Amino acid sequence: MKITKAAAAGTMESSDVYVEIQPADQISVQIESVVFQQFGQQIDQVVRQVLADHGVAGASVSLNDKGAVECVIRARVETALKRAEGGEN
Repeated sequence: MKITKAAAAGTMESSDVYVEIQPADQISVQIESVVFQQFGQQIDQVVRQVLADHGVAGASVSLNDKGAVECVIRARVETALKRAEGGEN
């Protein structure tokens, strides 16, 4: 999958995550989270796994997490990816 434009998914509500994706030459993940000390590394792994599952070789991903569970993080990243390639809105 090739990222062709900037896209976002999610909200800033409690138990959700706001994800922004932009085209880039390589993978870059920035995480701001209320639970970063406990789960920052796991959040990073989940994001990188979703990118790998979709064959993304270059993207800048920024997350603002408000305590989302793993399935929500996966869903928001996947939605942003589809929007960034020009798919679903």
